[in-house]
Amino acid sequence: MKPGRLKLIAYWVFTIWVCFGMLSSGVVQLFRVEGAHEFIVNDLGYPDYFLNILGVWKILGVLALLAPGLALLKEWAYAGFFFVAMGVIWSHVAAGSAFGEIFPGILLMALTVASWWLRPESRRLAAGWR
Repeated sequence: MKPGRLKLIAYWVFTIWVCFGMLSSGVVQLFRVEGAHEFIVNDLGYPDYFLNILGVWKILGVLALLAPGLALLKEWAYAGFFFVAMGVIWSHVAAGSAFGEIFPGILLMALTVASWWLRPESRRLAAGWR
């Protein structure tokens, strides 16, 4: 298998994982799934309305990553996903969560960085935009 083809396959594997994680957690937050909602609001201390903001932006970010073109919007989505993952990690550390509750944030951040790093030229900003 050619290295370029392997890189493209790896990109899509990481991207699908990131999108699945963001889409599923966004839906959980928007629909206030029992357990997750209480944990975010009661244990981590975030206001209830924050779940609407996160849920909507996660779903829009997934759409941006999967849509063809829209390179600038993809960069913003990757940045947003990175900040969300960092927020997850930091929130759990600050709340004294066990490593098992922190690890999904670490995994999400690693998947986001891997997807961004491996993205094909067609999904990058033109050199003039950097």
